[in-house]
Amino acid sequence: MIRNLVNRYVWLVDTISRYGRISLKELNNAWLRSEISEGKPLARRTFFHYRDAVEEMFDINIQCDKATFEYYIDDAGSESNARLRAWLVDSVSMSGMLSNAHDISERIILENVPSAREHLPVVIDALKQNRRIRFSYKSYTRSQPTDGITLEPYFVKIFKQLWYVIGLNVKDGMIKTYSLDRISRLNLLQETFTMPGEVSPADFFKDCFGIITNQNSPKRIVLRVEPTQAKYFRALPLHHSQREEIHDNYSIFSYMMRITYDLKEELMSHGASVEVLEPVELKTLIRTELEQALSNYQ
Repeated sequence: MIRNLVNRYVWLVDTISRYGRISLKELNNAWLRSEISEGKPLARRTFFHYRDAVEEMFDINIQCDKATFEYYIDDAGSESNARLRAWLVDSVSMSGMLSNAHDISERIILENVPSAREHLPVVIDALKQNRRIRFSYKSYTRSQPTDGITLEPYFVKIFKQLWYVIGLNVKDGMIKTYSLDRISRLNLLQETFTMPGEVSPADFFKDCFGIITNQNSPKRIVLRVEPTQAKYFRALPLHHSQREEIHDNYSIFSYMMRITYDLKEELMSHGASVEVLEPVELKTLIRTELEQALSNYQ
């Protein structure tokens, strides 16, 4: 029953998002054309109930233009809220589209990734109420899970289709990052905490690529990129500080970022099409790892 309701909320956001503006009559016609309606019209009262649920679940506001009596998704609010709403609209729109494509499912290839649906709602509740959470965690560097971790969750982040929660490990007194797919036995505690004013989610990762950060100072990073790969860098910048100088047979991309594990792995994943020019320590780090990898094949 809950799954069916969520699918209907998804359909509502997806449909209004695709139309831009839509009257209740047009919405009902679209509803009747979809399989989710089961041949029954969308009652006005039911629509208002779904609209309220969408606002509560996704913080997506469906407004009515009083002049035209058309409904639309309100984009008002802060920049961070707008980004979140845009991501949610994209996500639920894709979900709604795929849910109506079961008849061609064998022709749609999806990536199989660990799901965080089980834990993300609990973490979101903890964020809303500033409440601690307790869980067990299976780190890739340990043979056994660590039990009874108590965390004051500060914020969450998605990276390469995995959700992470970042917060204060109460025992260690350190801000740490945990992947939700490696969490088990998650519990929302009654204990509350005060979000520290000096911790800004926007600033925490601003000098980093990926999910892993450190206390090192940002460095000027310069890359020589082959023309084909440069097109991908333009379409999906590695970092907001990205700058490009275009030459005849290559491009020079420059950044201000911290040197992290995620950055090193990303640059190495592009193979010979990307060369690190600066700084020397990043060149050395990658060269050493490449030499060790090559030794495995000698």
